[in-house]
Amino acid sequence: MDAALATAIGVIGSAAVAGAAAMYGSKVAGRAQREGNAVNGFNSLTDQLQEERKELRTEVATLKAELAAERAESARLRLQIQQLGGVT
Repeated sequence: MDAALATAIGVIGSAAVAGAAAMYGSKVAGRAQREGNAVNGFNSLTDQLQEERKELRTEVATLKAELAAERAESARLRLQIQQLGGVT
């Protein structure tokens, strides 16, 4: 085997190894990118859910206050009916 053939085989072998390494590196980089996207998506969703939860707590507090006012008004009207001689 002459030097040119040995060099050619060495270059082909090196190219094959470099190609395999590039494919593996690409696969690892792709996996890391997907994992990064998943984490970012999860964080975004968590932020949205926390914001919605905060808004719902505010809405529930408002509704509780309105319900308490309606109950107080109902009790006041029942008392007024009784004072006027009516039956509740």
